[in-house]
Order: sequence, then structure tokens, then C-alpha cells
Amino acid sequence: MNLGLSNKVALVSAASKGLGKAIATELSQEGALVAICARGEERLMQTKEEIEKKTGNKVFAQVADITSYEDIKSFVKNVRKELGPIDILVTNAGGPPAGEFFDFDDKAWENAFNLNLMSVIRLIREVVPDMMDKKWGRIINMSSISVKQPIANLILSNVIRAGVIGLTKSLSNELAKYNILVNSVAPGYIMTERVDNLVKATSEKEGISREDVLARLTASTPLKRVGQPLEIGAVVAFLASERASYITGQTVLVDGGMFAGLM
Repeated sequence: MNLGLSNKVALVSAASKGLGKAIATELSQEGALVAICARGEERLMQTKEEIEKKTGNKVFAQVADITSYEDIKSFVKNVRKELGPIDILVTNAGGPPAGEFFDFDDKAWENAFNLNLMSVIRLIREVVPDMMDKKWGRIINMSSISVKQPIANLILSNVIRAGVIGLTKSLSNELAKYNILVNSVAPGYIMTERVDNLVKATSEKEGISREDVLARLTASTPLKRVGQPLEIGAVVAFLASERASYITGQTVLVDGGMFAGLM
């Protein structure tokens, strides 16, 4: 299937590892000109080189902290300078700390808000003018299955990511007249570094094996396994493509069937 992504300019935030890296790799394999950012320079540049070597396509990389609006504006400005106006935006970020309601003070809530909601708002604000000019654009906001089914011990994620869905649906209505499609992808358990760390922490806390923790995680998943990052990348690439031209305002679950509800 030709996704029509050749020479489209795609910006993927927090893309030096995990889901961001997998998404950037998939978009580059489909011919997009990809721009990535992350806070750590060494790992970011390694990822840039890995993707370029694997796909043969140019990747622009810049160190940026997406909780900083100045960093976001600088990144977007330099992407335009190096690659051209932006066609595709994937708003990705690491998750906030695990914990329950009384584990967090106001500062922790503010940090989670800036990381997982304000970063999305600011990135969209900066790139949408390019898409409006072109009368074409794709915005994919990375969220979590927690927006459909809250996860125990992840109160910050459960609350803040729900705001991303409200933003996604609202903007899909506002931007439709410009042929800008806005969707969200909500992964279930995917074997990223973050999930691996959660598994290790649970294993150590409860004195059980890593395999037992994974079995518990996947017990309610019909496919009985943890997903792989490239499985997320494939879905994002489709939503970013010409082939997804009648899909907007949706939250697409990629969870192995974990979500138990109907909608």
C-alpha cells in the first residue's frame, strides 16, 4: 500500500527512544522527511543516525525539552528551515511518574500538565499555520489506554491524558475546513523502556519474577502479549497518510484487545 508520505515533512517529539523512535522510523521508511527532538543529545544523535542508515532518508534532530515553549518554538523554526513547512505532527512525550492521588503535590501535577498536555497544545499551535496554508495536515496525539480505562497507580496519566482527548476532538472540528485531520493513538502495554521499568519495579516490590508481572499485565489482553513499538508506528503512519483521509476526531486503541468496553 502506498501511503503517499514521500517527501512529507513530519515532526515527532520525544523521539530518541521508545514509541517516538518507532514512529519516526516508520514514517521515514515510508519516505517522509522526519524531524525528531529529545532532551538527551547523545541518544538523540544515535537515533538520527540509526534511522538514516536504516531508511536512507534525511532526519533532522535537535535537542529540545518539550516542557519549554522556547525550545518548542526553536525546534519548529529550525525544522522549517532545514526541511520545509510541516505536514505531519506527532505529539509524543514520556509518561508522568506512577503513583496514587495522595502521592503528589501541586508541583507534580503542574509538571505532568506541562509534559503531557501543554506540550501538545504548544506544538500544535506552532505547526498548524503551515497546514492551514497547504490545506492539508495530519496531527496525531499520542495518549494511552488510560483515556478509556483508568489504570491503577497512574493517577497523573489517567487525568492529564484525558485532556488530550478533549483537545483532539475539539480541534478535529475546528480544523476540518482546512483538511487537517486530528486523531489520537492510545497504546495499551507496549514494550518500551518505561513499561520495562514499571515491570522491574513491580517485580522488586512484590518479590515476583518479571515473567509473572508480564503475565499479569497481559492476563486481560486477548492477544496475551505485550505489544511492540513498531506496531504503534504502523498505525501512526497510516493515520498520517493519504489513505486515512476520512478519519478525524478519533481515539484509536492499539492494545491487543485489552479495553473491555464497546466504545
